[in-house]
Amino acid sequence: MNKLQNKVAVVTGASKGIGAAIATYFAAEGANVVVNYASSKDGADNVVKTITDNGGTAISVQADVSKEEDVTRLFEETKKAFGTLDILVNNAGIYLYAPIEEVSIASFHQHFNLNVLGAVLAIQGAIKLFGAAGGNIINISSEAGRTPLPTGAVYSASKAALDAMTTALSKEFSGRNIRINSILPGIVETEGSRSGGFIGSEAETRLVATTPLGRTGQPADIAKVAVFLASEDAAWITGEKISVSGGIYGL
Repeated sequence: MNKLQNKVAVVTGASKGIGAAIATYFAAEGANVVVNYASSKDGADNVVKTITDNGGTAISVQADVSKEEDVTRLFEETKKAFGTLDILVNNAGIYLYAPIEEVSIASFHQHFNLNVLGAVLAIQGAIKLFGAAGGNIINISSEAGRTPLPTGAVYSASKAALDAMTTALSKEFSGRNIRINSILPGIVETEGSRSGGFIGSEAETRLVATTPLGRTGQPADIAKVAVFLASEDAAWITGEKISVSGGIYGL
C-alpha cells in the first residue's frame, strides 16, 4: 500500500470502466486523483465519492480532451486543487467497429481526435505541471493496435499511432526524467463492451476459448498494472508496450 503516497494523478475518461478502476486503485495507494470525464458527470461523481468514502482525495473535472480549451481548463483545475502533477493516464478513448465501406469521415476523425490528438494535448498540458523530479505518463492503448481484428481498421490504426507516440516520446524525454509507457488491454468487460453487445456474445465466447488464462479481463486487471507503472517499482521502465490480455495475443 501507499505506493503513490502524495502523488497527484490525472486520469482521463475516468467516469467508468478502466479509467474508473485506475482512479480508484491510485487513490487506494495514496494518490490525489483528478477524475476527468467528458459527459458522464454522475459517473465521475460516483468515482470521487467511492474514493473519498474510503479516505482518499479526488476531484472531478469535465473536459473533452479532444478540445484544446477543455484540456487547458483540466490542468488549470488540477493546479488550482493540488499545485502540481506527477502522473498522467491517457485513458479517454472511443472504439467503433465497422466494415471499411461504412467508415465515415466523421467517425474517422472522432477516433483520431480523441484517441491520438487527445493524448497529445493532455501530454502537452501535463509536462507543464511536472516538477523538477519529472513525471510519469501511461497511455491506455489496445492489443488491437498490433493485432487488428476485422472491421477495426480505424480503431486499430489510432491505437498503433498512440503506441508509436509512446516510443517516440520516451526518446524525446531523454534527460528529463519523464517516463512514458503503454498498457495494451485485451478483452475487458466494461460498460462499453457490455452496451455494445460484445459481453455475452458468440465473439466473446470464441476469444475466451483461445485465451490461455480462460476468461475475459476486468478493469482491475488493467488498474493493477497501471499502479505498478506509476510507482517507483517501475522506475527503470520507459517506452514499453505492455500487454495485459490473458495471453491471447502472445499465441
